[in-house]
Amino acid sequence: MISPTIPEDEKQRLEKLRALKILDSAPEERFDRLTRMAKRMFGVDISVLSLIDDGRQWFKSKASENELPDETTREISFCGHAILGDDVFVIEDALEDYRFKDNPLVTEHPNIRFYAGYPLKVNNGSALGTLCIIDDKPREFDPEDLQLLRDLGVMAEQEIAALQLATLDDLTLISNRRGFTELAKHSLNVCRRKGLSASILLFDLNKFKPINDKFGHAEGDRALIVFANILRKVFRESDVFGRLGGDEFAVLMMDVDAENTQRVIQRFNNEVTTYNQEAARGYDIEYSVGFVNSMIENNIDVNDLLAAADKEMYAEKGNKVR
Repeated sequence: MISPTIPEDEKQRLEKLRALKILDSAPEERFDRLTRMAKRMFGVDISVLSLIDDGRQWFKSKASENELPDETTREISFCGHAILGDDVFVIEDALEDYRFKDNPLVTEHPNIRFYAGYPLKVNNGSALGTLCIIDDKPREFDPEDLQLLRDLGVMAEQEIAALQLATLDDLTLISNRRGFTELAKHSLNVCRRKGLSASILLFDLNKFKPINDKFGHAEGDRALIVFANILRKVFRESDVFGRLGGDEFAVLMMDVDAENTQRVIQRFNNEVTTYNQEAARGYDIEYSVGFVNSMIENNIDVNDLLAAADKEMYAEKGNKVR
């Protein structure tokens, strides 16, 4: 086993990392969604956002079928090697690589065979860690895969650089408009590359103002939180969803057709109905939803799809108030 060397700018690197006050912090949806997306997009066992501290690699976010530790020693880390370069670090078969074939992460759990890690830098400076994908089987990594991991890595870099900027809705703790738009753009890029269709759904709560007027703004906030939690429950982890503002929410689903989308909408409606019956808060959460499903072409962007879904939603809302 070959342990990673120490970068020449190690002192400055650690100062930057610790200034962010991100080490040993609580999980955050902005990072968890990225690792979940990476895991699903590449079909791997594990996706991790790691940060390389003085003597350890610590996992800010991890998506895995099996339980992983919160950290490992730096000397056995693949990510410690990845931060030494400027581009994606790829090991297609760890058993065939002299640096890793007897590494305990290869010979024992999680039995790493394939690894690809993008070094995360802030403002073109030191690499603080990686966004990486891991599998227990060897695999090839082609130029398209490289670009996709770079794209996700750039998103992670943006989130690290903008920890104080709002991409998360403070009330519901799901993405806000900015966060939704950024994540949706990358999902659409994946659909373009892989020839997949996508659905975008726009939800608008009906009779929301009377809830605030009659029951108070705290109850209105509660209704928004409940609605966001039902979105979490019904939609897949790889789906992108957010609160666009006020009582408006959006979801983007990859690799679905119109029929599948309708089934998910029905499942969502059943969950809302069940909540209303069980909660008995003196009001029902009501909503209108519109969606469009399309193959993603080069001239389609997230705003085009949102505008089309908005028209469908208002058509449904008009039918409901007649």
